[in-house]
Amino acid sequence: MTRMTSWTANDLPDLSGRTVVITGAGRGLGLITARELARAGARVVLGVRDTGKARAAVSGLPGTFDIRPLDVSDLASVRAFADSWSGDIDILINNAGVMDIPAARTADGLDLQTATNYTGPFLLTTLLLEHITDRVVHVTSELHKQGRIDLDDLDWRTRKHNGMQAYQASKLAVVLFSLELQRRLSDAGSPVRSVLASPGIARTSLAAHSRSNVVNRFTFLTNSPESGALSLLYAATQDVPGNSYIGPDGLGGFRGSPALRRPGRAGLDPALARRLWDATADLVGAVAR
Repeated sequence: MTRMTSWTANDLPDLSGRTVVITGAGRGLGLITARELARAGARVVLGVRDTGKARAAVSGLPGTFDIRPLDVSDLASVRAFADSWSGDIDILINNAGVMDIPAARTADGLDLQTATNYTGPFLLTTLLLEHITDRVVHVTSELHKQGRIDLDDLDWRTRKHNGMQAYQASKLAVVLFSLELQRRLSDAGSPVRSVLASPGIARTSLAAHSRSNVVNRFTFLTNSPESGALSLLYAATQDVPGNSYIGPDGLGGFRGSPALRRPGRAGLDPALARRLWDATADLVGAVAR
């Protein structure tokens, strides 16, 4: 682990002239990340389900914000967002996510949690990749280390659904997606980087409905939302190698300052990452081979 010596949002570089797209940025870590990047001079595009709430959330904040409708769990919404895009995107931050929710299906018939956390962002990234000039940041979780990928049932059709297991698997899938995306970018000679960010255990509303929310009572184990967002900000703006994993430097990666860490062993399996890419492309019907 490489420590970053208490890096804070005050250390952000000047981002004038840069365009950043952040999904799920109407609240929580995404909103904090959007606020800080805009404060540093970036044009920040918030891709959100509720444009009215997002507009209210950034009202009065300094900087340039562009609010656009995007539901990453809805493949039609993802394609519409990508089709409407013109110009460069310096940084794409795949932040939108849900945690440990009851079994539900999207309009496309996909598992809602998997679609929100992984398959939707996969499709969005592959469709926008030609526009991206600097990097893609994928928000994952330390819980990916408990995840297991079932390539024959990515979408929880044959297995008994378990909300926490689905969450862990989706976050492991994100880690493997970054690995394979970086391989493809490097093989193509592209300067674009794929980078992972874990906020640790941040005290947000993500797990409010889950039994795992009990950990938020133990503040000595958790990051404030402001601290959790630092991993996203560091991953989005600092000169780190492709497929870097940025997370808190404290015990277990739960809290602390941003540091260069390592994902779990399963997230470093290149053969699994390639097979997962193909299985996901089949699932979402993406031209991503």
